[in-house]
Amino acid sequence: MVDTEEYMLTTIDNPFSPFTQWDEWRAWDEDAGYYTPAYLARIAKSSDELSDVDQGIAIDNAIDEIIKENLLDVYRKVTKSDYAVKN
Repeated sequence: MVDTEEYMLTTIDNPFSPFTQWDEWRAWDEDAGYYTPAYLARIAKSSDELSDVDQGIAIDNAIDEIIKENLLDVYRKVTKSDYAVKN
C-alpha cells in the first residue's frame, strides 16, 4: 500500500503551517535562521530525471533522515491534519 499522506518539515517553534501559510511560515523560518527548505534541498537525493512520485519519495526520505539526525531537536515532520482546528 502506498502512503498518500503529504508530509512537510518544520521546526517545533514555527507557529505557521507550511501547508496553508507558506509565505508566513518561510519568513518566520528565515528570520529564525533555520532556512529549512534549503537544508531539505541539500539532503534530498533528487533529480529532474525522477518522476513526480520518485521526487516525493526522495523528499520524504530526506525529511526522515533529518528527523533521525535531529541533533538540535528542533525539526518535526508534519501533515496538514497537524494544523487542523480542534473544537
